[in-house]
Amino acid sequence: MKQRFVFSLLAICLMALSACSSSQAPAPIHAPPATAATKPTAPPITGYVLSNTEVRDITSSTLHRDYQLFISLPPSYQAQPTRRFPVVFVTDANYAFPLIRSIAARVGDHGDGLEDFVLVGLSYAKGDTPAYSRQRDYTPTPNGGKDAKSDMPGRAPVYGEAEAYRQFIANEVFPFVAKNYRVDMTRKTFSGHSYGALLGVHMLLTEPAMFERYIISSPSLWFDDKVMLAREREYAETHADMPADVFLVIGGYETINRASKDKRYNHSKDMLRDMQTFEAQLKSRHYPGLHVESHIVADEDHLTVYPDSITHGLMWALPPKVSQ
Repeated sequence: MKQRFVFSLLAICLMALSACSSSQAPAPIHAPPATAATKPTAPPITGYVLSNTEVRDITSSTLHRDYQLFISLPPSYQAQPTRRFPVVFVTDANYAFPLIRSIAARVGDHGDGLEDFVLVGLSYAKGDTPAYSRQRDYTPTPNGGKDAKSDMPGRAPVYGEAEAYRQFIANEVFPFVAKNYRVDMTRKTFSGHSYGALLGVHMLLTEPAMFERYIISSPSLWFDDKVMLAREREYAETHADMPADVFLVIGGYETINRASKDKRYNHSKDMLRDMQTFEAQLKSRHYPGLHVESHIVADEDHLTVYPDSITHGLMWALPPKVSQ
């Protein structure tokens, strides 16, 4: 009797459980809340945009190549809609443009350390490597040397188109910038380093009034057996003036010091002495419209000197305006 009661009670419980299962859906199983480590991450951003900058495409009708202009506008550009700003043009823009922009923001200090200016970066030609583009566009003669090489397979190295590139800047870049931006085209500064500085020297000896001021950093005056030193002498034979302000700057290690084991010294090209020779030649002419300053940056070599060069160069070219 007792055994039948236990069996009946068990049967009733099983029937009740079966009925409950058939009349109610099972409770859903919830996943634990996602933690910071398990949340899906957003895809990486493929480009970083610098504020107050623009990139403008420009096709040269004479060179038949495509370039870009990197434009940086100072913070006061929008706040002062009637003001026209001095403008700085810089070669090797892939490197120099963001560097100068950052230095201008730090040293400039909203116009207290430098006068605000519009910065125009001159890019390499589209489709060319930086080395290929600059050795063609920045050098004054086709004599790149017997060891000249190309880093573009299937294309021979090309040198010596500095004059064509200079005319592209003067006749195509300048009008484009003047039309699209509030700049004072009577207050143009050029900045270039190495081959870019060699281009600046070519401009200075071809059409010195193309820019009002030149920041010439570590110029490659060794190029083509120091051809630009010879061209300076040729210029002096036919000109009585050179209307320009020139700031020459170079690193202290950009000379040859065979007594030192320091690898930062140049091994074959005494660029410091070449620049000093160029400076001495210019000053010896006593041009009434030429003003030359030079600066040797101690403890810097050809690859490290440019940040210091452009800092001193901007302070020389664009000191803050004195309040009236």
